[in-house]
Amino acid sequence: MDDEDVTLHLHLAQQPEADELLGRSPLAALIGMLLDQQVPMEWAFTGPYTIAQRLNASDLDAHEIAAYDPEEFAALLSTKPAVHRYPGSMAKRVQQLCQYLVDHYDGDATALWRDATTGKELLERLNDLPGFGKQKAQIFLALLGKQLGVRPKGWREAAGDYGAPEAYRSVADITGPDSLHKVRAHKQELKAAAKAAKPPKPPKPPKSA
Repeated sequence: MDDEDVTLHLHLAQQPEADELLGRSPLAALIGMLLDQQVPMEWAFTGPYTIAQRLNASDLDAHEIAAYDPEEFAALLSTKPAVHRYPGSMAKRVQQLCQYLVDHYDGDATALWRDATTGKELLERLNDLPGFGKQKAQIFLALLGKQLGVRPKGWREAAGDYGAPEAYRSVADITGPDSLHKVRAHKQELKAAAKAAKPPKPPKPPKSA
C-alpha cells in the first residue's frame, strides 16, 4: 500500500445499507461488479444486498451460493424487483463466479488479492474470473486501489486509463453524487462519439411495383 487516503465507505449503490455491505464484503463488491452491465450502476450494486436479504443472510457466502439449486437461485434473482434486467442469465453467472472462488480460493474473495505482489498479477487473476473480461477486471482493480487500499506495485498501470487519479471513467471514481454525475457524463460522451463514428445505414431499395 502507499500513503494515499483510502475511502472506507463505498457509495456505488447510493443506498446506505447496500453500500455498507459492499464496503465490508469483498464478495458483495465482486458480485456487484459482475452485475454492472446493461443496467444502471446503482441497480447493479444494490444487487448483492438484495440477494443477501432474500437469502435471509447478513452477508454473502460463496459456498452457499455455489451450492444453491440453480433454478431456485434464478427464481430468487427474478422475484420482483428483479436483481437485474436479465436475472436468469445473471444468476447463472453469479453461481459460476462463486463456484470459481470455491474451487480456486476456498470461497474467500480476498484471497484474490491478499498475496498479489504486482498489479499485473492481480489483473490476471481478476481477468480469469467468470464474467470478467479485461475492461471489467481493470475497473475492479482500479476500485480496489482507489477506494479499498489494495495497491500492489504497478496497480495504476495495470488498471490502464481507469487507474489514473480522478479519471471519472468508471465506478472506481464514484464517491458520491457529484462524482457519479461526472462518470455518467463521461459515459454519455463515449456513447455519443461511438454513435457519430458509425457509418450511416444504406437507403432501402425501392419496393417493386
